[in-house]
Amino acid sequence: MEYLTLDGKRVVAFGFWAGYVGAALAVLRHRGLLTGGVAPMGREELDGQLRESAAGHEPERALVIGSRGRSGRGAVEALELAGCAVTRWDRADTVELDKAALLDHDILVNCVVSSTPREPFVGTEDVAATRRLRTIGDVTCDVTSDNNLLPVNTAITTWAEPVRQVGTADAPLDVIAIDNLPSLLPLESSISFSAELTPLLEDLAERRGPWAASLEWFRRHVPLG
Repeated sequence: MEYLTLDGKRVVAFGFWAGYVGAALAVLRHRGLLTGGVAPMGREELDGQLRESAAGHEPERALVIGSRGRSGRGAVEALELAGCAVTRWDRADTVELDKAALLDHDILVNCVVSSTPREPFVGTEDVAATRRLRTIGDVTCDVTSDNNLLPVNTAITTWAEPVRQVGTADAPLDVIAIDNLPSLLPLESSISFSAELTPLLEDLAERRGPWAASLEWFRRHVPLG
């Protein structure tokens, strides 16, 4: 399913809801409301938590990198609902990375996948830097890649333990890196995915369109004797 593409771009994905949930959990953690495990819920419940959490808080500065993609759009929507002041960055904003500007946000939501070496967004050396940044929602979760753009984080987190603390007592830095975020909003994610997949099914038997791209990728990587 991940290799159903047109012109190299995926046509069926859970991305929006991954970004939405990842950003929502980051906000709740930053506001001191995510202290234990997480479990599946409905959007109405999650949105209610975001709205209620905004009471008594000055708007946090939140940065979404990859804001034009599926995950990025979901992240922006959740952050705005939570009352954050959102900064949107995309590829052009990271060609020459302004690390000082990045670290001057309270919350970072990473929605970027990199297949080539690039300057990391937050590395281990940034833990000791002067920074406002306290919470990272790593939607991409590319922790096993040599091109991980958040090398400060080297492991996924789980529903039972959603947060890793990678900072220090004097300069805390929390990372949320759950690799199945859409499952925390199962109804919304399933409806969205099905709506994208269903129109393609009529082409499956003939292997047309995105199915052809998926089959070509499979044959290229799994030679059939």
